[in-house]
Amino acid sequence: MAEVLVYVDHVDGAVRKPTLELLTLARRVGEPVAVALGNGAADTAATLAEHGAVKVLTHEAAEYADYLVVPKVDALQAAVEAVSPAAVLVPSSAEGKEIAARLALRIGSGIITDAVDLEAGDEGPVATQSVFAASFTTKSRVSKGTPVITVKPNSAAVEAAPAAGAVEALSVTFSAQATGTKVTARTPRESTGRPELTEAAIVVSGGRGVNGAENFSIIEALADSLGAAVGASRAAVDAGWYPHTNQVGQTGKSVSPQLYIASGISGAIQHRAGMQTSKTIVAINKDAEAPIFELVDYGVVGDLFDVVPALTEEIKTRKG
Repeated sequence: MAEVLVYVDHVDGAVRKPTLELLTLARRVGEPVAVALGNGAADTAATLAEHGAVKVLTHEAAEYADYLVVPKVDALQAAVEAVSPAAVLVPSSAEGKEIAARLALRIGSGIITDAVDLEAGDEGPVATQSVFAASFTTKSRVSKGTPVITVKPNSAAVEAAPAAGAVEALSVTFSAQATGTKVTARTPRESTGRPELTEAAIVVSGGRGVNGAENFSIIEALADSLGAAVGASRAAVDAGWYPHTNQVGQTGKSVSPQLYIASGISGAIQHRAGMQTSKTIVAINKDAEAPIFELVDYGVVGDLFDVVPALTEEIKTRKG
């Protein structure tokens, strides 16, 4: 069976959930070979093996932390040349898509971004995408070279599938461009204790109907009761009620959680484009004609200031 390279997104050896999802998808089209780079790369092996990696290629060097994406592209190119894989899978983050695009150009291959599913095909992996502001679903494959595919978080369930996970050192020679852009400073992001928005299994979002920054506390309370991330519509963000980093939509972040709860959000196409691939959608809005109700699985017509606190209390009661 052909091997499939999986780029490992990790923090000092702690593997992030989207990578484990990629391993699940990779097993559909071949044998997963993980590529872990940077500080703590070798520490990822046990987790990767538990989730199906037959081999873990590792390389630790200061360049991965000190410079931007080019060193990682150099390493992935070296891995492609060493393995000759059937495909390369990369998490669909901002950095991941830049790495994938640069890699595809380097190796003369086609690229598919923001896939939401992957299956084996007679002529190579077939990727499913949600396109044109989530109005259409397409299936496509790369027709030239080694397919490079980025996959959105929450596109597949994480499945344990113990494999050998043999660790091998990857030989990497950095290009002249690798040190062209240096990281001069880092500021740790303030932790809210909530999951990362794009990776969360549950997202609770507030919109114009929240009617003020001070009222987002009820959205946060519902999110915390569910262990969810907090999102916001463009209207709420533009009004200064919530940070831009939490914006869900075409010009914000795209999310695809198992459960998406929209409170006080009308459902403009810009917002829908960022959340329409959610598995289950619940909307709370006092306007029964709001466009959001056209795509929901469950809709509540009512004042969010009554419904959301009541829902929060019910969840807390059921949790005991």
